Amino acid sequence: MSSTSAGIASIGLQLPPLFMPVTQLAELRGVDPNKYTKGLGCTDIALCPNGHDAATLAVGAAKRALSRWKGSVSDIGLVAVGTESAKDMSRPLSAWVAEELGLSGVIRSYEVKHACYGGTLALRQALEWKWSGAGAGKAALVIASDVALYALGDPGEPTQGAGAVAMIIDEPLVASVSPTSFPFSSPAFDFWRPVGDSFPSVDGQLSLDCYKRAVIECFSALIGDRNARSMLTEYHAHCFHVPFPKMVKKAVLHLGAELGWSLEETEAFYQRKVEGTLEWNQLTGNAYTASLWISVARALVGLKQGTPITAFSYGSGYGAELLELAAGPAAASAAWASDVEKDLSQRKPVDGVGYQRLRGHALAS
Repeated sequence: MSSTSAGIASIGLQLPPLFMPVTQLAELRGVDPNKYTKGLGCTDIALCPNGHDAATLAVGAAKRALSRWKGSVSDIGLVAVGTESAKDMSRPLSAWVAEELGLSGVIRSYEVKHACYGGTLALRQALEWKWSGAGAGKAALVIASDVALYALGDPGEPTQGAGAVAMIIDEPLVASVSPTSFPFSSPAFDFWRPVGDSFPSVDGQLSLDCYKRAVIECFSALIGDRNARSMLTEYHAHCFHVPFPKMVKKAVLHLGAELGWSLEETEAFYQRKVEGTLEWNQLTGNAYTASLWISVARALVGLKQGTPITAFSYGSGYGAELLELAAGPAAASAAWASDVEKDLSQRKPVDGVGYQRLRGHALAS
C-alpha cells in the first residue's frame, strides 16, 4: 500500500450508558418542551454515570475499531486523541487510552486541543503522517471523545451530550480522505472555559455568527469558480459539526442565501443532503470533538464504494475545516452501525430526580 492511499480503515463508536429525553429536562426546568425539540432540534441527552468519562468512552470506541481491523496494537505507531474534556493539564488523554490498550514503545502519543475541531485536527495530522511516509508502514489510532456538560439551568443544558469515535488510519477500507482540504480560522471568544472553571462560557450569537461565517468561507473555497448548485448536489451527503441540529440548519440556510438559492431550494437541499446525517447526533446530544464524526459515521452507512460526502468541522476560538471523503468497500456493510444500535438499545433512561443526583456527582468530581 502506498502512503498516499491511506484513509480510514476502521471505525468504532462508544456512547454512554445513560440518557435523558430533552422533554424531561424541559419539565424539570419548567419550559415548553417545544423550545428544546423544535427550537433546538434536540431529542436526547447522552449522560455518563459516575466513574465514566471521556477516557472511558475513548477506550471503548478504540477497542471496537481495533476489533474490526486486520492489524493489531503492535501495528500502531501513533495515538492522537482530540478532546476538550481533558483529565489533566499535562498528561494527555492518549496516555489513558494507551494504558488500557497496552500501547507502549516506538509510538507517538499526544492530545489535540482546539475545542470541537480537535478530533479533525488529530485525523488530519495522522493522515499527513501516513501520506508523508513518516509512519514507516505503521497505522495511526485517532479518537475524538468528549463529555459536554453545562451549568445547571444554563441555556446550553438541553444540548449536552457525550460520545466517542475512534478511527484506524491505514488502508481506506471505510473511507478515503482527500489530501486537499479547506481550512479557515479567525480568533474569537465565542465559547471558552478558563483553567479552573467547571463549565464553559458561551456567547451564543457570536458563536452562531462565527459558525456561519466559517461555513461560507470553507464551502466557498471548495466551490471555487464552479457552479455551486450542480457540484454540491453531486455529494451524497454533507456532514457538519452539530452543536445542536437547528444550528446546522441555520448555517445551511445561510449558505443557500449566500449562493443565491431560494428558501425552498435550500430547504430541499437540507432535507436531501444534511438532515439524515443528524440522526445519531439527535440521540447523543453535542459530543464536541466526536460530534462531526458521529455524523460522518452515520452518513457512510450503506454507501457504495466511491460515493462522495463532505465533512465540515468547527471549533470555537475559532477554527474550521472542510474535508472531502469517499466511501470505501467496507461502508456498504457498515459494521460500526452495530456499536450505536447496541449502545442505544442498552442505555438506561434517567428521570429528573436521577439527573439532579447525577449532576451532583458531576459537580463534586
